[in-house]
Amino acid sequence: MCGIIGVVQKRGDVAPFLHQALKRLEYRGYDSVGITTVANGHLYMKKERGRIDEVHRKLNLDDLPGSIGIGHTRWATHGMPSMLNSHPHFDCKDQIAVVHNGVIDNFLELRSKLSARGHTFSSDTDTEVIPHMIEEFMNEGQDLKTAMKNVALQIEGTYAVVAMTTREPDKMCAMRDGNPLVIGEEEGVHYISSDIPAFLPKTNKMILLLDGEIATLSADGVEIEKISDATKVLREAIKVSWTADQAERGGFPHFMLKEIHEQPDAVKNTLRIRREVIAEAAEIIRNADRVYMIAMGTSGHAAVAGQHMFGSLAGILPVPELASDFSDTVYDRLSSRDCVIAITQSGETTDTIAAAKYAKRLGAKVVAITNVVGSSITQNADYSLITQAGPEIGVAATKTFLVQLTVLAQIALALAETTQFIDDYVVSQKRAGLLRLPEIVSETIARNEERARTLAAAYYDRPSFLFLGRGVSVATAKEGALKLKEIAYNHAEGYSAGESKHGPIALVQDGYPVVFVVPRDGTRSRMIGNIMEMKARGASILSVAERGDEEICGLSTQYFEIQTGVEPEFSTIPFVVPLQLFSYYVALKKGYDPDKPRNLAKSVTVL
Repeated sequence: MCGIIGVVQKRGDVAPFLHQALKRLEYRGYDSVGITTVANGHLYMKKERGRIDEVHRKLNLDDLPGSIGIGHTRWATHGMPSMLNSHPHFDCKDQIAVVHNGVIDNFLELRSKLSARGHTFSSDTDTEVIPHMIEEFMNEGQDLKTAMKNVALQIEGTYAVVAMTTREPDKMCAMRDGNPLVIGEEEGVHYISSDIPAFLPKTNKMILLLDGEIATLSADGVEIEKISDATKVLREAIKVSWTADQAERGGFPHFMLKEIHEQPDAVKNTLRIRREVIAEAAEIIRNADRVYMIAMGTSGHAAVAGQHMFGSLAGILPVPELASDFSDTVYDRLSSRDCVIAITQSGETTDTIAAAKYAKRLGAKVVAITNVVGSSITQNADYSLITQAGPEIGVAATKTFLVQLTVLAQIALALAETTQFIDDYVVSQKRAGLLRLPEIVSETIARNEERARTLAAAYYDRPSFLFLGRGVSVATAKEGALKLKEIAYNHAEGYSAGESKHGPIALVQDGYPVVFVVPRDGTRSRMIGNIMEMKARGASILSVAERGDEEICGLSTQYFEIQTGVEPEFSTIPFVVPLQLFSYYVALKKGYDPDKPRNLAKSVTVL
């Protein structure tokens, strides 16, 4: 997820506005920033790695001439954060400038063809193929709009692209497929951006650009047409009633809720990671004598789920360990035949980095799973997999948890294909089930959000909760308990339901809330026994179960429903979502800000 802004006006320099607009988009990406303007027949550009304020102090982003310009704040997906990988990107003659949000799946093939025709590249990004492709078409006599439409026919993946050129210095073109773009308009000025906050201080009039459409913007107006057949699109501007703060959160009251709603897209984008990239990580893991998963907090719960995925699908049993205690539990018994999978959403978790360094010092291979390109963990890993959640602002992890699980599921399936622990037909079934999860997560949110609000109002004042699961659902239970602790400050513990008889059941009395996570897997019959034990002691039973599971719902005081057909190994991905929503609404009911839980930080950078 990156932030894009473009503006074209009749007179006056646009750079100061672009700078401030990018500040309002920084939540979409903050590893680098760049601005390009057109003036006097030339492109003027300033860009650099770093947060916007840092780069502005160094370069003065306001000091660029021209009444037309584009800007970009980046969240790296291809290529490390650096000046050269920052947007905008140019063509060979420095006449075409492009900013892009999304992923071009076939960029390596396109880049190879362009290089063979004499084009030179200065970055490692997928985006840079676009200005060079536009250059090719414009050299054939096409205008910018036609060239971009032809580019759209050749690229595979998702994109929101804005481009301008010195050859047509009074306009810019924007097109999208899978990534957002919205147009803002006022008298004599038009804007194009990834999100409304960029231009909201200037105008509340907006026009949505939809997938498969291209827009041409000038100071005087906007023309929209379909890329496929040039059909003109007439779409009225609508007025936005949001404040700037509301707009930054997409109209949601908090980043946490916004990020819960972004989870279907986060999972979908992470499923787009190329199979060969996943296969390389799987090969390192498969060749290891012993495999460990090291992580902390929510990432640690992903490791617990990952252990079950690897074991049930590939017959490989990794050992999940707290990164903080890793050196105290393996006693230097690591070698070059071992593999350590380090999971950290920020890539900056000090305990996990220290454990990864320790493992490498003893010769083990380290595979990192993180959401941040170029983060410290990637510098200490032999191989890195980058999840595709985009920036996560809320302190309590939500979408980064789901994408960690999604990557672990992809690795487990890649391992299953090579170990032959399960039949190829079963692997294909599981893969198809994994691809259905974005839709299932979306439906889970829609079906359960109001119920989460209602149950939060009924249970918010309970001082303590138990969350119970078996098998892979232990990870779901632990994560549900952690969310409630983190943002609502209720005491909550996640356990294996089998262990609940060995201590936790002593807490249970009339009305004590016990949350059961019960997918339709091999543990279900034993979970029914655990539910009966808790009911016999007066517990109030809240269950997360598949729709139509009348037995579980009939035993429950209240329940959340998940769409049928979820593959058991991947059940944590949709089953945790109602628990995220429940925790969020409990925090609201108690008057707490879920984005800023006390005593917690987004990245734990102390031992």
